[in-house]
Amino acid sequence: MNPLLSAEEVRVRYGSLTALAGVDLSIHDGQRHALIGPNGAGKTTLLNVIGGATKPQRGTVRFDGRDINRLGPAARARRGINRIHQRPAVFATLTATENVVVAALPRVVPQRRWWPGGRRRTAQHRAGPLLERMGLADVAAVPAGHLAHGQRRQLEIAMALAGSPRLLLLDEPAAGLSAAEVGRLVNLLRALPRAIAMLLVEHRLDLVYALSDTVTVLRDGQTLAAGTPDEIRTSPLVRQAYADGVA
Repeated sequence: MNPLLSAEEVRVRYGSLTALAGVDLSIHDGQRHALIGPNGAGKTTLLNVIGGATKPQRGTVRFDGRDINRLGPAARARRGINRIHQRPAVFATLTATENVVVAALPRVVPQRRWWPGGRRRTAQHRAGPLLERMGLADVAAVPAGHLAHGQRRQLEIAMALAGSPRLLLLDEPAAGLSAAEVGRLVNLLRALPRAIAMLLVEHRLDLVYALSDTVTVLRDGQTLAAGTPDEIRTSPLVRQAYADGVA
């Protein structure tokens, strides 16, 4: 079976610095994959390449069998690649419901095309269940800027789901969360439909192992190891990397 996403021989340089030195990565429908490694290993750069924020000097990224190298983030989102950023990207002055409606509009097809305001009403109907799934039904009318950090993270996930993604990119989603909020986040992400694949960049290995089917370890812009969470936990290469204090 062909992968949903494939990145082949991806190379990115910033002047004399090589951020990615020929990295390969593939993710199948519904797969939950994590990228781990030390700061500067190339994890966020690879996420940026897949999301369309960074163009590689060499290599190809394919999604659903199509070359998407020339597509920007918005075009990739329309094709089904949505991203959750390290700092929640929400509209502070809009309510939680309005945030989800705005996120849903580009992908909404109204039930009746002739219906005035049909797209917006369809998006509004979609917002309620998503906010309930994320545990935000009771703050649906609250401006996002008034929500707690953990709630803004949950809201951003609802916004990403509103775009009907096939692949969800998560850049350190646990950053700044309390232990209780991390536990809630893990439960919410575990409960996402298996039709949605995930690519997770995260420093917290407990979260990585709780959510991932497979893991890739990057170091110095190259793949150090790849496998299941159990294989990564027991890999001599990964153990040595951690013993060296670089991951």
